Amino acid sequence: MGEIHAGHSDHKLVPKIYKKSYTCDGCKEPGIGSRHLCECEGCDYDLHKHCMFYKSTTRHDFFPNSAFKFLLRPLGQDERWCDGCGKPVRGSVYHCEEEGWDLHPCCMNLPDKLKVDDAKFKLRDKVLKKCFWCKRRKLEGSVSGIRGWSYVSKCDKYHFHVNCASEMMLQGWKNESPSNNDYNDQTAPDSLALENLELPIQGRFRGNGGGSCGDKFIRIVKMFFKVFLGILLGDPFTITLTCLAELIR
Repeated sequence: MGEIHAGHSDHKLVPKIYKKSYTCDGCKEPGIGSRHLCECEGCDYDLHKHCMFYKSTTRHDFFPNSAFKFLLRPLGQDERWCDGCGKPVRGSVYHCEEEGWDLHPCCMNLPDKLKVDDAKFKLRDKVLKKCFWCKRRKLEGSVSGIRGWSYVSKCDKYHFHVNCASEMMLQGWKNESPSNNDYNDQTAPDSLALENLELPIQGRFRGNGGGSCGDKFIRIVKMFFKVFLGILLGDPFTITLTCLAELIR
């Protein structure tokens, strides 16, 4: 069983789960956990879920008057940047021909709302406060005019750049023991790996209250990052089970 993708039309791609990180052959961005891959001998081809199942044309709420077309590779030779996360575009992309906007497939598919415990988050394209991870309003190293989308809680306590959340999760994943990186079980959900994922966050968020308040703050932050990763992996069970695991600890 498998499906054909336009970028790899010679062979079918099948869904698998490997804990080891990879680079998506569509968008060229890092990936972990779930993927669609080619099992043919000597063929090393992996795709994110959102790169595998793309829409030929689509729209985004942050660009209400713009139509985006899916491209297997970016236009031209000049470097282009994602208008969502602020990172370079190196592969498959949603491109607006009229306005010149570009969005990574994963950024195009980010949900506009998240609920983590009792904290409600909303995806925003304009944020005035600093990200809790990088301590900056604008992403370091991004081009002029692209601040980077952020998830901001309704209570206004939690601000996280989409890019920073992605980088932190990858860091936590890669910091796990090398033996765990060989995990291969196509029947197990990504949540099994996420439950034990250690996130290097405590030292980053000192000064946000002690005791039960401080513990709650850290718990919300940890749950947010794990839920965010579940969204990137495209596994709804990851989101539910990860939240439950954190709540009962």
